[in-house]
Amino acid sequence: MQDVEFVVVGCGPAGGTAAREAARAGVETVVLERDPIVGTKRVCAAGLRAGFCAMFDLPLSIVHCNPPTISLRGLSGKRFDFPIGTAHTTTREELDGTIAALARQEGAEITTSALFRGYERDGERTIVEFADLQNGERRKLRARSVLLAQGSSARLETQPLAYENWSAGLITCYQYRVYLDAAAIEDTYHVLEMHYYLTGAGRNVIAWMFPKRDHLSIGLGVAGKMSGKELRAELDAFLPTVAARLFPGVGYTVREEGNLLYGGAPRPCISDGNVMVAGTAAGLVDATTGEGIHEAAMSGRVAAAAVAGAHHGRHANPGTQYERTLKSMFYGRLRHRHKLMTILERKPKRFDVLFEQLARAPRFAAMLQRDRNDFSLAEWAYLYAQAALFSVRALRV
Repeated sequence: MQDVEFVVVGCGPAGGTAAREAARAGVETVVLERDPIVGTKRVCAAGLRAGFCAMFDLPLSIVHCNPPTISLRGLSGKRFDFPIGTAHTTTREELDGTIAALARQEGAEITTSALFRGYERDGERTIVEFADLQNGERRKLRARSVLLAQGSSARLETQPLAYENWSAGLITCYQYRVYLDAAAIEDTYHVLEMHYYLTGAGRNVIAWMFPKRDHLSIGLGVAGKMSGKELRAELDAFLPTVAARLFPGVGYTVREEGNLLYGGAPRPCISDGNVMVAGTAAGLVDATTGEGIHEAAMSGRVAAAAVAGAHHGRHANPGTQYERTLKSMFYGRLRHRHKLMTILERKPKRFDVLFEQLARAPRFAAMLQRDRNDFSLAEWAYLYAQAALFSVRALRV
């Protein structure tokens, strides 16, 4: 059995960032990634908030487009535009692969084709078991600290990490990478589109169009499970509406991708002694927009800092430090977003009510794009006043 200081399960934005920053701090780090190539099989529009690359010291070469606007559409079909600074789009292959390469440069060991099977206690350390898919073997690592960052596939059933409502928050997603024979209209490459509507059967849909360097990411997500045939039919109905607006008469080919993502409330417990949960596996996803890359990368950063602190003797329990910090950063906002999404989906006409209010109150729209831990008392008062106003309007729908 190999003894290491820090084991990271999953090499997405959370796991890759944790590995990079922990290794940079002098922590012996091993990453277990289930796919043979980091970043493949990720169904994700891969939108990055303004300043993301600078915040995490990533090269701008991974950026495809820099759309300054997000466009929201509800049941009415009316378009509401909001400035979002200079956001970025990329692909998960480039994002995750770049972070992994930088982690390797810092000294992290990344093992691919390694399928996590579980963990168990061994005194003050934790034994992680995984399947080596290349050699067909079961292997074990014994670590001082463990970070579970395997995305929405994280079916954590060991107490206290188990969360009985996890399955209720899963979203079935389907996406086309649309490769055009000629360029779309110019506006296409300057806007992130989000659509909120109902299927013919009355199920809520979140759909998107994100521009990329050589293709458009056009996809949708439906709460709960939905068959591949139904999802494909729904996306095939949505795609022509986008084509008619953005690339009428232009031929194209598609590459299809499907997976489960997460859109529920964050996991109540995200540490078990020296075992921590990060990124989507922790439920750190904005239920209203599906944004989770920023939260994932930040959770990896917080985990690396906690592990490095234990490594250098600043504290004994990285899990406690990690959970306290991460919950103070994100849980208030993410829980409120989940409640808001529940209210909106009960009566989808409320999406237009919210979008109209955001259009009339640019300050309100701008505040919703920020993390709440830096709000002033005056900003909190303004936020709650706007929330109360929306509640009154929503009750009238």
